[in-house]
Amino acid sequence: MQPGQHEQHAEAVDVAELAARLRHVFWLGGGPGAGKSTIARRLADRYGWRRYATDDVMRDHAARTTPEEAPFLHRFMAMDMDERWVNRSPEVMVDTFHWFRGEGFGLIVEDLLRLPDEPCIIVEGFRLLPRLVKPLLALPERAVWLLPTPAFRAAALRNRSAPGDGFVRRTSDPMRAGRHLAERDRMFSTRLQEETERLRLRTIPVDTAMTEDGLTAQVARAFRLDCRP
Repeated sequence: MQPGQHEQHAEAVDVAELAARLRHVFWLGGGPGAGKSTIARRLADRYGWRRYATDDVMRDHAARTTPEEAPFLHRFMAMDMDERWVNRSPEVMVDTFHWFRGEGFGLIVEDLLRLPDEPCIIVEGFRLLPRLVKPLLALPERAVWLLPTPAFRAAALRNRSAPGDGFVRRTSDPMRAGRHLAERDRMFSTRLQEETERLRLRTIPVDTAMTEDGLTAQVARAFRLDCRP
């Protein structure tokens, strides 16, 4: 082998071994508010799977990182609420948001490797970036991304009790913060669509006409529900 090829070969072997160890994992990613948690919970209940929600471990993962490992995360943690949601443009917000950049993704993998191989695991959340998940797929049908349509995002925004999520109420301008958050999420969903198309990964558009039963059925068909190694 030429210089450097040994390292490349070892890395390829490591990734293949990791994918084999995660064969029992189903990945459900997508844009914010697309219904990932609801669908993952329904499938876990129906098939007796374990559900791993990446949103639920964000605080724990933040505590397990250092500024060197996750510089965007630690800069975000040092900001006040207006710096996070009011003073920065949506473009800057989407470009610098730590979870959108993949910081802490390795901790998701660490957690999954600590869990038993049985039952199957469905892991869900917007932190499942296509470029990071694809190398871990022993079977391509084990990953699906839910992409909210513009109409779905608009309806979700109208249905909120206040502009943005509850935390934007703690800013000096909740209306502006809510608009920034909505635009940031729109841009992120667009990037997800572009990345899944480029990597030829499976997606499901989520529109206002889709019911929970219908979306659950589509995701189940996409997964093919084969839980055997």
